[in-house]
Formats: sequence, structure tokens, C-alpha cells
Amino acid sequence: MTFAVEAEGLVKHFHAKGRGGGTVEAVRGVDLQVRAGEVFGFLGPNGAGKSTTVKMLTTLMTITSGTARVAGVDVAAEPDRARTHIGVALQEVGLDARQTGRELLVLQSLLFGSNRSTAQGRAQELLELVDLVASADRMIKGYSGGMKRRLDLASALVHEPDVLFLDEPTTGLDPASRLTVWEEVRRINARGTTIFLTTQYLEEADQLCDRLAIIDGGLIVREGTPAELKAELKARVGGHSTPTLDDVFLDATGRTRERGAGEVQEVSS
Repeated sequence: MTFAVEAEGLVKHFHAKGRGGGTVEAVRGVDLQVRAGEVFGFLGPNGAGKSTTVKMLTTLMTITSGTARVAGVDVAAEPDRARTHIGVALQEVGLDARQTGRELLVLQSLLFGSNRSTAQGRAQELLELVDLVASADRMIKGYSGGMKRRLDLASALVHEPDVLFLDEPTTGLDPASRLTVWEEVRRINARGTTIFLTTQYLEEADQLCDRLAIIDGGLIVREGTPAELKAELKARVGGHSTPTLDDVFLDATGRTRERGAGEVQEVSS
């Protein structure tokens, strides 16, 4: 079996600031195997080590110990090579509002070494992929939040990465825009790109992810398909109703979910 992302004994320590100092063990030995072509969800409460793990996998943070590979490339030993296989769309969209969507994608492609003709062709292909052709020549400052998120996805795909890391891609979007982004993620995955998704919305993980892992206290505490995790909890605790991923999350971490006003809840398929 081919793995797009692998981590073995991944550890990250920080030196604490202030009085007393000491060492903070943010990640304490994470093992992961993400299969090529799947949508993999990575969940965890605040402070669990989720973001730190993702930053190590994407070469944005050094590794204290352990190994991590993306598309078979060791991210610590060959970070530049690893980045050619990685696309990253962070929660805070960083787009130049003074450009048009097409200009942004052409520029990104040029920066990755394409000639202008190839860059223009790649931009058109990506605009079609995320359904932004009609808005391609409008200034980004006039885009809605959902349109900006979709353009950010396209920008992360300019160099045709093997793995796309998405950090809470629908946070702050209205329900209609959230569903649109879900469709774009499915479309990108259907073209062969492996998706590594972090999200605060458990129904998003339920709808999109082939498998998922829950991290807490710097360790993976639960892993499997959404259906497997719910079935395991039901078999263990009994009851007539089928557990939700909220129930699985609470059982795995012993914490309640942090929800803001207007956030969507668990939905059934």
C-alpha cells in the first residue's frame, strides 16, 4: 500500500518562557499513515498538538525527534524537495485583494517556474476546477468569503501537489458557502490529490473523510473511519441510538466541543 503521509514517533518539545522555564511536550510520539488518494481528517481540542503536528509535516516547524515523510520524501532531511509535493491552504486566507483571481494564479504558476503560456493554461484549468471562471477577471477584494476560500484552494494546487493540507477550510463561512467548499474538496480529491484536513466541524469530518484521527495530549487517542469509530463506541457503551462523532470525540478526549453561536451541528448522511 502506498502512503502519502507517514509519521513515526513524531515529537516536538518547546522551551517554556517565563518563570521556571522547563520543557513543553506539545507532541509526544505521533504515528500516522495516510493512504494515497484518501481524505484524512485530523481532529483535536485546542492545545492537543494538532497544529504543531501539521506544521512539522509541512516543513513549517522543526522536528524534535521521530521522522515524517510526504510522498516518500523525508520532510526534515529534504524540506525543499518535500515542499514540491505539498500544497497548503491555511485558515487565514492570504490573497492580494488588488489582483484578479486569474492574475493571482498566473503569478503563482510563474513563481513555480512555468513559462507564461503554461501559467495561463494552468490558471484557466484551476479556475474551472473551483468554478470561478465567471469571476476570474474581477478584483479579489470583491469576492465573497466562500469565493476567496475556493481561490485559496486553487492557489495551493498550482504546482500539482500530491498532498493538499487544509487547515479548517470552512471556518467563518455561511452554510451555503461551506457546502460549496465541500464540493470543491471532493472534486480535488477525485482528481487524485490526497487531502489532509483539520477541522472544528465534526459533521464536516463525517461527510468528507475516509478516515480520521483524534489527537489529545500530544498523542493519537482514536483512529479509523467515521463509521468504525461510531460502531466501536456503540458496541462498548451500548444503547439504542447510534453515536455521533461528537460522542466519539467526547469519549476519546473527555472534553466537550467548543461551539460558537451559529456553528452547524452534526448531520446525518
